Amino acid sequence: MGFFKALKNGIIDENPTFVQVLGMCPTLAVTTSAMNGLGMGLAATAVLVGSNVVISILRNFIPNKIRIPGYIVVIAAFVTIISMLLEAFVTPLYDALGLFLPLIVVNCIILARAESFANKNGPVASAGDGIGMGLGFTMALTILGSIREILGAGSIFGYSLFGGLYTPAIIMILPPGAFLTLGLLLAGFNKLKSAKQ
Repeated sequence: MGFFKALKNGIIDENPTFVQVLGMCPTLAVTTSAMNGLGMGLAATAVLVGSNVVISILRNFIPNKIRIPGYIVVIAAFVTIISMLLEAFVTPLYDALGLFLPLIVVNCIILARAESFANKNGPVASAGDGIGMGLGFTMALTILGSIREILGAGSIFGYSLFGGLYTPAIIMILPPGAFLTLGLLLAGFNKLKSAKQ
């Protein structure tokens, strides 16, 4: 699979959130705002691209019996680097993402792409797959976070949209709002996808 085909595949055809319904813990937990969704998505994208490329390069050297622990070591190294960078340069985002940042290590999207794609393809295609899947995940989290923030706080990326004219629906920034919004987005995305076929 080529770079651009892998890129399109991750954003639309096999979107990790809207098609494969993977990574639901961070999807539901951190998307109380657009900025949190964007930050988590970009952090996961950086880990996904880096780990995909390294695993693709090392795929012939990692013994089959220990490939999953090997993948986790590579992924954990990238998560540690990203976590340190966020803590040093974007401390409010680091604090907002909290526990979900180190949990990227066991995010099923990243492990699945390591096993199903990077393990079987070269570094360039694996980079395309990582970027595509990461951007698809980032897009989903940002859309979900934006809707929840607009309806739950009357703002987007922290900027007030309605001033004092809007009474926020607090439920939208609580867990039920996450499930409701995700369900509607899943239905809409799948409806659009089936209409194109």
